[in-house]
Amino acid sequence: MRLVSTGRTDKGRKRNNNQDSIFVSDKPVGPLPNLYLVADGMGGHAAGDFASRYAISIVIDFVSKSTVANPISLLRRALVYASNELYKESEKDKDKMGMGTTMVAAVIINDKLYVANIGDSRLYIINDDIKQVTMDHSLVEELIRSGQLERNKGRNHPEKNIITRAMGSRDEAMPDFFELDIKEGDKILMCSDGLSNMVEDDEIKDIVQENQVLDQAVSSLISRANYYGGNDNISVIIISI
Repeated sequence: MRLVSTGRTDKGRKRNNNQDSIFVSDKPVGPLPNLYLVADGMGGHAAGDFASRYAISIVIDFVSKSTVANPISLLRRALVYASNELYKESEKDKDKMGMGTTMVAAVIINDKLYVANIGDSRLYIINDDIKQVTMDHSLVEELIRSGQLERNKGRNHPEKNIITRAMGSRDEAMPDFFELDIKEGDKILMCSDGLSNMVEDDEIKDIVQENQVLDQAVSSLISRANYYGGNDNISVIIISI
C-alpha cells in the first residue's frame, strides 16, 4: 500500500507564537514503516512551544532505537516515556513548570491504521464521509458523553480548552489506542484543535474532497481556519492511501 502525505503548521491569527509541532514520515522510523505525529503544547509561550517539540523529538528517538515490532506496544511505550521525560524537564525549570502537550500518533501497516492519542488533537478518516476516530480528553467531551451537554453546544463552551489528560502530567498519562481497517482512496487527517475548533467536520471533509492535491488541501484547511478567526495555532497532516 503506497502512502503520500504532507503536513503544515501555522500560528493562526491571534497567537504570537506557534506551540504546535508535527512530524511526517512515509519512510521507516525504527521498526515502524512510517510515523505521523501532531502535538499541541500547553503552559505559557516558551513552555508550550518547548513541550510539543520536545515530546515529538523524544518519541522519534525512542521509536528509532526500539526493537518492539507491535505498533500499539511501541506507541504506548514511546508516549508514556516521553510524558515522563517532559514532567522531569518541567521539574528542573520553574519557567516550564506545569507544561504539557497533546499528541496524536499514527502508523499504517498494510491495510491497518494504528492510532494513539492523548488530549484533544484529533485523527479523522475521510472517504465518502468523515469519521472522527479519536476521542477528545477534555472537560467538554466528558460533559457530552455523560449527557450533561449537547454536542452542538460544545464547540462554543467557555471551558472548551480544558484538557483532562495530557503528556507531561505528574500522573502517568495513558493514551487511548485504536486499530482500524483502511482501504485505497481513504484519506487520514490529523490536526490540532486550532482546526477542529474553527471548521466543522463536514466542511473539513468537503475541502479535502475538493482538493486532490494534498498540499492544496492542507493550505485550504489552514486558510479556512484563519478565515473563521484563527484563534489558535493550526496543524494539519493528510495521508492519502
